[in-house]
Amino acid sequence: MDHLLMLLLLVWSSDSVRLVDGTSLCSGRLEVKSDQSNQSDQSDQSNQRWSSVCEDDFDQQDAEVVCRELGCGAPSGLQGALYGEVEAPMWTKEFQCGGRESALLDCRSSGSDRNTCSPGKAVGLTCSEAVRLVGGDRRCAGTLEVKLGDWRPVDYFHWSLKEAAVACRELDCGSAVSMRQREESSERSMWGINPYCVQSGSALRECLTSYSSSFILDLTCSDSVRLVDGTSLCSGRLEVKSDQSNQSDQSDQSDQSNQSNQWWSSVCEEDFDQQDAEVVCRELGCGAPSVLQGALYGEVEAPMWTKEFQCGGHESALLDCRSSGSDRNTCSPNKAVGLTCSEPVRLEGGDSRCAGTLEVKLGDWRPVDYYDSYWTLKEAAFVCRELDCGSAVSIKRRIESSERSVWRINSYCLQSGSALRECLTSGSRSYIVDITCSASLSGSLWHSASLSGSLWHSASLSGSLWQFSGKSQLWQASIVRTHQEAAELRGRSHIS
Repeated sequence: MDHLLMLLLLVWSSDSVRLVDGTSLCSGRLEVKSDQSNQSDQSDQSNQRWSSVCEDDFDQQDAEVVCRELGCGAPSGLQGALYGEVEAPMWTKEFQCGGRESALLDCRSSGSDRNTCSPGKAVGLTCSEAVRLVGGDRRCAGTLEVKLGDWRPVDYFHWSLKEAAVACRELDCGSAVSMRQREESSERSMWGINPYCVQSGSALRECLTSYSSSFILDLTCSDSVRLVDGTSLCSGRLEVKSDQSNQSDQSDQSDQSNQSNQWWSSVCEEDFDQQDAEVVCRELGCGAPSVLQGALYGEVEAPMWTKEFQCGGHESALLDCRSSGSDRNTCSPNKAVGLTCSEPVRLEGGDSRCAGTLEVKLGDWRPVDYYDSYWTLKEAAFVCRELDCGSAVSIKRRIESSERSVWRINSYCLQSGSALRECLTSGSRSYIVDITCSASLSGSLWHSASLSGSLWHSASLSGSLWQFSGKSQLWQASIVRTHQEAAELRGRSHIS
């Protein structure tokens, strides 16, 4: 952590309020210093102590003051024992904040003391992170900014969809859909974010460094749809936001507090079909749906979405679809929609769909940079597997006449099991990667074999090559058997 960031954290920290045992600096069990007299003699500090607060003495307006005092966003969760229960001491008075005070101890309090607090009532508070997207056409799209003392944009460097997914989650938006680099005319103060820190589970605000740059990150998240608990951003249990009220002022605290009235709901399998799945996959920037099944990615309790979706398949967003007039009251067990969309990856310009220039879609389609130390057959194997094209056979560098926008792929990210799209960063380059997968060889094998005469042609027609099921393992087995049949026929007919 750099010195400026450390100083900002110290300046912004409160000397009278803290959240402990939470998952970030903006969540935890609320504690207040029980004696706030400011003594010049430091030894008097030993008479002060931290006390938990009883849920009965604390409400939403009090929570707004605490979150603001700690430099966090609006309150998103307020519940007794949310972050554990404690023994005494407990704060003895009821807070009576108006909601606009700058510090909790500036609020009025009750005249009488509380002597007891029921078990399970120590205030647990979750504030939203001080993160926003500005300048976009909706709340979940725009330039990413983080507040630590002041609001600043985030530098594009090091960003992939993995980090973008954390930002979307902190904003209570859906899945990360796309990101792009925007260059300004001159450098300005901004935040850099350490990707390893973010991927370790820390909040964005805890992973900042301060410097100057002219490259700004613009981010697009889905507004109302997400896939959770899947193996990639294109797979998981489907959840839909139950209230899509869209406030125009993104910086207004009242807008953020309205978000707390919205929640994510799972969808019942009986209310969702293939056409609905096509819309969701497209909305999330993924490829076509490949698997749709109840409880594929786990089962959940309520809430459940209450209406049946009736998409035509061409809508741009799920909530643009028509829905049934009547509500569903129940959903059978193991019926929460699990959806797998294919990854938006393709090979272009080759002899078949399994050979050519590698392109990936992340907002827009771009070729992938060929960087010698990154691209081996290991990385190519991931691509061939994504495309259901068998094994990787070869990779080749192709040099274009000028630099163009490309995607760079982090090989360590890919080898860790992440999807191709989650390991991309943006750049410019003239070296492009071409890949050939084993399934692409079927055409050339067929062509070579057909030159040997009509007997091979007859054998291939009768062989299992025409039984190809689409799966690479079965394809490879059928090719071997067809070769064997052809060899036997050649031997019987004395063909050299």
